[in-house]
Amino acid sequence: MQNIQWQDFEKVQLRVGTIRAARPNEQAVKPAYGLQVDLGEQGLKTSSAQLTAHYSCEQLLGRQVLCVCNFAAKRIAGVRSEMLVSGVYDADNRVVLAGFDKPLPNGARLA
Repeated sequence: MQNIQWQDFEKVQLRVGTIRAARPNEQAVKPAYGLQVDLGEQGLKTSSAQLTAHYSCEQLLGRQVLCVCNFAAKRIAGVRSEMLVSGVYDADNRVVLAGFDKPLPNGARLA
C-alpha cells in the first residue's frame, strides 16, 4: 500500500447524500440502477451503480450514502454519472453500500 499525504486526501470530496430515485438501468451490461442523489447545496446528482445484488429500488429510496463528488462527469451505460456512490465488495464480489447509523444533512463532508 502506498502512503499519501493529508493534502491528497483533502482533494477528495466525500459527501453525504440521500437517494431520491432509483430505477433499473436497462442499458448497463451488468445489472445496475440509475440513481438520483440529493447532495444538499451540491444539488441533485445522477449516477449508475451496480447495487442490484443486495438492494431493490424500493430499499434504496431515502437511504443515505457516502459519495465521491468531485470526479469529472462521464456517461456510464447511458446515464450521466456525476458522482460515485461508495461501497465495499463482499466475499461474493457484490457491492455493500457505505452508510451511516444516524441521519445527517445532505451535502455534509466527511471529516
